[in-house]
Amino acid sequence: MLNPEIMREATRLTRAGQLGEATALLQRMLRGDSAPAAAADPVRSAPARLAPPTIEGQATRVSERDRPSAKVAPAQARAMQAKPSHKPSQAKPWQAKPAQARQRPVRREDLGELPGFGLRGPHLRAPSARDTPPEGARFVQASFGNAAGRRSYKLLIPSRAEGRQLPLVVMLHGCTQSADDFAAGTRMNFLGEEQSCLVVYPEQPSGANQSKCWNWFRTGDQQREGGEPSLIAGITRQVMRDHAVDPRRVYVAGLSAGGATAAIMAATYPDLYAAAGVHSGLACGAARDLPSALMAMRQGAGHTADRRSAVPTIVFHGDRDTTVHPANGDRVVAQATGAMRGTSSVVHGRVPGGHAYTRTILTEPSGKVTSEHWTIHGAAHAWSGGSPAGSYTDPKGPDATREMLRFFLAQSRAD
Repeated sequence: MLNPEIMREATRLTRAGQLGEATALLQRMLRGDSAPAAAADPVRSAPARLAPPTIEGQATRVSERDRPSAKVAPAQARAMQAKPSHKPSQAKPWQAKPAQARQRPVRREDLGELPGFGLRGPHLRAPSARDTPPEGARFVQASFGNAAGRRSYKLLIPSRAEGRQLPLVVMLHGCTQSADDFAAGTRMNFLGEEQSCLVVYPEQPSGANQSKCWNWFRTGDQQREGGEPSLIAGITRQVMRDHAVDPRRVYVAGLSAGGATAAIMAATYPDLYAAAGVHSGLACGAARDLPSALMAMRQGAGHTADRRSAVPTIVFHGDRDTTVHPANGDRVVAQATGAMRGTSSVVHGRVPGGHAYTRTILTEPSGKVTSEHWTIHGAAHAWSGGSPAGSYTDPKGPDATREMLRFFLAQSRAD
């Protein structure tokens, strides 16, 4: 149980700039201790390297039931799903900057490697160049800068890009990842070539965050035309200026810290993005500082920002995720569908030789699907159906990349 007195003291220490002391206090709370202690030494060990086989195959539909619903609430959606079994969380929140937008980046010695402030999961072999760009396509690098800073990005240009406007998918990596790594693990470049989509991967440098996490929980990075959202939107618009992009079919997706940032982009730029994909992430406004980030990741955010202009959203979350509590997937769906009405349906399925899943779908009276929530049973904190060529992937499926792109291409932003 989270001790409110310890949380208040940690908040006070954070605001006073004493990040090491705040971190030590939170670490002891997670271990069940109550007395204050000095900050722990940084953890130097590298994550284990695994190489699970890639599992191919079509998902098998097990059952489906429909019911009309005036509004889908998080509790209703979870009640319709198979209830997951949660073990006590050893959650380790993402390493990130403190709330003040202009403070220096948080260093490892400041945080003492706070348990779980970093994306955790099976770390596989580093991707090679042949893992990322499909044959015939180009994978080029560029950068964008504004008053908030500068970020580089890599762009997949499919081989059939000439002569027409194409959809654009913005992909936001998780902590410790790069554009090449994320492209290899999700295989979004191969799907982009197959479906003739441009795919852009903004990169977070270690100078902005020690673990290259997007700073999703800082209030300065949750605002339109400010902080990191302004940089991601700027990259999106620059690609739209430089290439033939259909402005009605621009989408944003991400994993973990990138998933939380994708939710922020959907909430703050509904006039730019037609749909969003959030994998193992949190809702916009789920946290405002270090202590609230810890609580949101450990047990789910109790309150999120009131955003009424959300866009159609597809969510993937493993019910054995001990880094970001699965309840956060409910919060993302609730935020995206807060003003939407329609009919909810539930599909249960299993990937042959892989994970079972529960898929909750909200459909408007017009027949348009406005949200999908995939709960993956037995899955932890990794990209579902990803390739072992990249880090933090679970090849046992379902294929989040293919399903996200299917969902995206069915959405088009109104003029």
